[in-house]
Amino acid sequence: MKKFLAVFITLVIIGLIGWRIYTKVSVSGKPENKTRRVSAVGVEVVPVRKADIRDIGLFTGTLLPRAKFIVAPKISGRLEKLLVNVGDKVKKGQLIAVLENDEYLQQVNQAQAELDVVKARLEESMSNLDIARREFDRARVLREKKIASASELDATEAQFKTEKAKHKVAVAQVAEKEAALRGVRVRLSYTRIHANWEDGSEHRVVGERFRDEGAMLSSNTSIVSILDINTLIGVIHIIERDYSKIRVDQKAVITTDAFPGKIFSGRIIRIAPLLKETSRQARVELEIPNPKGILKPGMFIRAQIEFASHKDVIVIPLTALSRRNGQQGVFIVDRQEMTAHFLPLTLGIVDREWAEVLKPPLNGWVITLGQHLLGEGSPIVIQEAESRVPSQKIPDTKKLKKNKPKSSRKKP
Repeated sequence: MKKFLAVFITLVIIGLIGWRIYTKVSVSGKPENKTRRVSAVGVEVVPVRKADIRDIGLFTGTLLPRAKFIVAPKISGRLEKLLVNVGDKVKKGQLIAVLENDEYLQQVNQAQAELDVVKARLEESMSNLDIARREFDRARVLREKKIASASELDATEAQFKTEKAKHKVAVAQVAEKEAALRGVRVRLSYTRIHANWEDGSEHRVVGERFRDEGAMLSSNTSIVSILDINTLIGVIHIIERDYSKIRVDQKAVITTDAFPGKIFSGRIIRIAPLLKETSRQARVELEIPNPKGILKPGMFIRAQIEFASHKDVIVIPLTALSRRNGQQGVFIVDRQEMTAHFLPLTLGIVDREWAEVLKPPLNGWVITLGQHLLGEGSPIVIQEAESRVPSQKIPDTKKLKKNKPKSSRKKP
């Protein structure tokens, strides 16, 4: 029994070993496909081209008048007449408003009367001075002839000096009253308010009206505002990225929603020397000629400023750009192998549709659609963007019925 059990176990072990060898031999005889087949990615490509490209900044802002000031009285009084209204053209030096002037006329008359009084006193002092001078001269002559005493000479000399001092006082009083008269006349002139300015054009326009006729005004109360709109100032704000590209005297193309399709020209005249910490933006002012007065202060504007322009350079569509391993580049097409290869690029000017390629030199075809599925050397199937078939019109069903081909199939 023990012999039989030992033989049985030995046969089982031999059978297991034989089965193991058989399975290995049978498996090794089949060819092993170690490479898994990768399916091709359908992509869209366009050729690399040469074209002109411009670096243009687009900004929004508002219009301000080139100059603005408020017309206000220097004195208080009732507004008797207001000679202009909103929108009226104003010439330099033109009379704008008139204040009630009865009080100031009275002050002028009083000052004139006081001046007349001191002038009369001046004439009297001149006469007294002339008499005192003659008496002094006579006493001096008589003293030389030993006729008059020294005391008489001293008395006439003292009288002459007194009259001379009185004359000087009278002259000073006349000057004082003349100055007072000029002062009240100046205050009287303040009742007639004119629009005056130094620089700019001869004509400006009334922007706002703050008071009506009959209103009581104190000094420095606003009456109207005067604007210079022959030239407007466009105010835009530049972000930090574009600040280094801005230069004084750069040209700008101005458009506004008020006049769609109409283009105005502008020029940069001032650039703020700092960027605000809250917005990281700098104020830039544009000078915009407005000879016909079409544009108005407060309008919303769009400004296009050309920073740079390159002609006949290599450009690629923005849709072709991809990023791999922290590098920006494109997938170029190997048409022989039908594979895609990633090429890092250094870009120049980038606009809304195209990007300039600075290096390396680029030619051939680049992938614009499907590159997000690609890796280095990925197989591709190409559909060229320029040869895309437009959508077909819906065919006429009646014509299809008339032109329907007969079936070649025979009836059984």
